[in-house]
Amino acid sequence: MRLERELLEKNSRLAEQNRRAFELAGTTVLNLIGSPGSGKTTLLEATFGRLRRTVSLAVLEGDQATRRDADRIERAGGRVVQINTDAGCHLDASMVERGVRELGPDAGSVVFIENVGNLVCPALFDLGERAKVVVLSVTEGDDKPLKYPHVFRAASLFVLTKLDLLPHVPFDAKRCVENARRINPKLDFIGVSALRGDGMDEWCDFVRRRPVTEGGVS
Repeated sequence: MRLERELLEKNSRLAEQNRRAFELAGTTVLNLIGSPGSGKTTLLEATFGRLRRTVSLAVLEGDQATRRDADRIERAGGRVVQINTDAGCHLDASMVERGVRELGPDAGSVVFIENVGNLVCPALFDLGERAKVVVLSVTEGDDKPLKYPHVFRAASLFVLTKLDLLPHVPFDAKRCVENARRINPKLDFIGVSALRGDGMDEWCDFVRRRPVTEGGVS
């Protein structure tokens, strides 16, 4: 426990340095947290398709191995740096500092961090982001907010993806949102189908607004 506490305290200090640097550069950093297959990369591809001509966008892509998702972002027209963690289950503040330095985003950019796929460890590590966005798909079960409460408590926005699959899966979207707001009553919500376009205008409005507070309680 002592080692874990010291690790988190060190990370928090580095995250505050990141946050100050991002603010000075006018960079808005959004940390996307979700399970493997929740639709984070597909959401980003659709976002680049809609916003890349009007908003400067870039991505830090976190995975244990390969650069498959980074290649997808590049094909969508995005600037991207791949961060591979090997056995690591999350990105930390030092990885993000190095990644953003390599990325070199334009002044005033929005930088998405696509975190390593899981709902547990990434929720514990502050990266210096402006906001955490929890991403959940309708294929994962409407009880997930109750089973993984910390990430929903820490997030500012809940994005429910793959709405086009709702007729084919036993998922109660209303119950899922209610469960999430039992954990975090201030949590904003957007439902999307990145492939069909549902909710993408609302999501892109959120990105353009550049939220000014983290919202959720870490």
